[in-house]
Amino acid sequence: MSFESLGLSPNLLRALNEQGFQTPTPIQQQAIPLVLAGHDLLAGAQTGTGKTAAFGLPLLQHLAARANPTRKPRALVLTPTRELAVQVHDNLRDYGKYLRVPSTTIYGGVGMGNQLTALRRGVDLLIACPGRLLDHIERGSVDLSGIEVLVLDEADRMLDMGFLPSIKRILARLPKQNRQTLLFSATFAEPIKQLALEFMREPQQVQVTPKNTVAGTIAHRVHPVDAERKRELLLHLLARDARVQTLVFARTKHGSDKLARQLENAGVRAAAIHGNKSQGQRQRALADFKSGRVPVLVATDIAARGIDIDQLPRVINYDLPMVAEDYVHRIGRTGRNGAQGEAISLVTQDEAKLLRQIVRLLGQDMDIRDVDGFVPKTPIRWGNSAPGKAGASEGGQRPPRKHTRRPHGENSRQAQGAHAHAGAGARKSNEGQAPQQRRRRRSR
Repeated sequence: MSFESLGLSPNLLRALNEQGFQTPTPIQQQAIPLVLAGHDLLAGAQTGTGKTAAFGLPLLQHLAARANPTRKPRALVLTPTRELAVQVHDNLRDYGKYLRVPSTTIYGGVGMGNQLTALRRGVDLLIACPGRLLDHIERGSVDLSGIEVLVLDEADRMLDMGFLPSIKRILARLPKQNRQTLLFSATFAEPIKQLALEFMREPQQVQVTPKNTVAGTIAHRVHPVDAERKRELLLHLLARDARVQTLVFARTKHGSDKLARQLENAGVRAAAIHGNKSQGQRQRALADFKSGRVPVLVATDIAARGIDIDQLPRVINYDLPMVAEDYVHRIGRTGRNGAQGEAISLVTQDEAKLLRQIVRLLGQDMDIRDVDGFVPKTPIRWGNSAPGKAGASEGGQRPPRKHTRRPHGENSRQAQGAHAHAGAGARKSNEGQAPQQRRRRRSR
C-alpha cells in the first residue's frame, strides 16, 4: 500500500516523498481513511508507530481545504508534555510545507509573549499542553469556539499525569456539534474508555500493537550490581564505545542532574533533561543529543516523551522505573523500524521486585549477566517468582530456584517472564504549569 492510495492531497504526497516516506505504517493505513471520512477515532498506538502522521496528515488536509476567515483555531492537538508538543508541531510543519496552515504551540515553562502574538495573528492549528492552555483560556487570549477537530495524543499519559480534570475543562469550551475527536493512546484503560464514551460520537476503533508489546529487535539485558557501584558500572559500559548514542534513564530530576555531572567529571559528554529545566535548556540538550554532539542524555520518564530518534542504538535503565509499563515506553525509543536496539538495566537488590514486575509484564526472556569486576558481594535474592529458566505454573507463580554463579566472565542466564500482567500504578508528573498531586514520595 502507498500513501497515494489513502486519498491524500498532492501537496501532502509531495512533502512526504521529499522526506523519503513511501509506505504508510499499519496505524497510518488504518487511521488515515477513517479520519478523512470524518469519523471519530479511538486508536491504540504507541510511540514510534507513526501515529503523528496518522492523525496529522488527514488533519492538515482538512484544514487546507478551505480558508479560515475567523482567525480562530480550527484544530486542537493536546499533548502531555512540552517536548511532545514541539515534536508534533515540527512534524506537522514538515508534512504541511506546501499547504497554507498557520500553526503554533502552547506550553508552560516559557513566557507568554510569543504565544500571545501568534494567537492574535491567528492560527488554524494549535498544539498545546493542558496547563498552559487553561491559562490562556482563563485570561481570554484564546477562543476555542471554532474547533472542528480535537486530537488527544498519548491520552493514557495525560491521565497518568493527572490531567483528566484539565482535559474536561478544556472540552467544555469546545463546540459539541460537528466536532471530530481523535484519541490516540498506547493502552485503553477504563478511564480512557469512559472519556471516549463521554466526549466521542460512535468512534471507530483501531489497534495496531497489543498492549505492552515491545519490538522483537530489542535485546534485553540485566546486569546485577551493588548499589554503591552502579555509577562505576555505567561508566564501564559507556567506556566500551564512547561513540554509541545512549539514552540513560534516572528516576528523579535531582538524580538526573547529579548523574550527568558525574559523567561529565569522568570525561563522558552528557546532558540532563527533566521537568525543572527551562524550555531553552531542554531544547538545547535534545538538539545536542540528536546531532551527536552529546552522546549521552540522562532523562526522567516524562521529559523523554518528546525524544524521537530513528536509529537510537542503546537505552540504559540506570534506575528501574517504579511502574512496569514505563519500561515499555523507555525502551521503545530503540529498535525502531527494524533496526537492532539494546536495552540494558542495572539492577540492585532493592530493585529486584521491580524487575520481576517488568519480566511478568513482558512475558519474554531477559538475559541476566554478571559483569567481570562488578559481581554483587551478595547474590541478588530474586524471590520465589524470580526470573529464570524455571517454567511458570498455571497460576503464574514460579517455584523457588537456586542461584548459582560462575566465578568469572559475563555469565548469562535466561529470565523468562510469566504471561500474567503486573498491576500498574499511576504516575503523576508535570508539564511545568498544571498543578498536580503526586502518588509517589519521590519527585520526577
